[in-house]
Amino acid sequence: MSYKLLIGIVPHNSGELICDAAKSVGASGGTIAMGRGTASNGVLQLLGLGDTSKDIVYIIVKNNLKKAVYDAILTASEKKSHFGVMFTLDTPDFIRAGHLNEKSEETKGEETMSDKNYQMINVIVNKGYAEDAMEAARKAGAGGGTIMSARGTAKEGDAAFFGMKIVPEKEMLMILVPSEKKDDIVAAITTLPCFSEAGSGIVFCNEAQDFTVLGKK
Repeated sequence: MSYKLLIGIVPHNSGELICDAAKSVGASGGTIAMGRGTASNGVLQLLGLGDTSKDIVYIIVKNNLKKAVYDAILTASEKKSHFGVMFTLDTPDFIRAGHLNEKSEETKGEETMSDKNYQMINVIVNKGYAEDAMEAARKAGAGGGTIMSARGTAKEGDAAFFGMKIVPEKEMLMILVPSEKKDDIVAAITTLPCFSEAGSGIVFCNEAQDFTVLGKK
């Protein structure tokens, strides 16, 4: 059975509404992180719905359950104005603790079909640099993004993750952009001075599918 990672970005304290809607149709639950929007004006921007606190909801669902979960979340949020955004990412390799030897036969050699309209740019940097990355991205055509506080989990002396020095305080920046803008935005971010030192940050991209604006239009 193949899986999708559903990501919803909604106002703070609204993540439970998304998770409860998903669980009502069979999803096993989700994870809620806290972030903040970085949009500089009142116009609805992709992943940047104003400078307010956000709940970022992550829910893994089986592919055959995705439509039911999507519909349940849309119904739960349909009366809320400019409530947030929701999209999915392919998750071809999903391993649960205690099931390390399981391998889905259905996903072997499987190619995912999608419209490829949006890309999610993920940036992980040491604390204090996410705003610089967002500003560079905005100048290159991004509308807005979501910044989350994070932390390194390795102790001093452990191998560095992706070649990055282990610094406890991190920031994660997510920016959803039209696919044709991705290369320019990534180039703008990676030419920042804070990326000049080896190991100072990483950038990776995912194809985003099923992009939906939640709530009343």
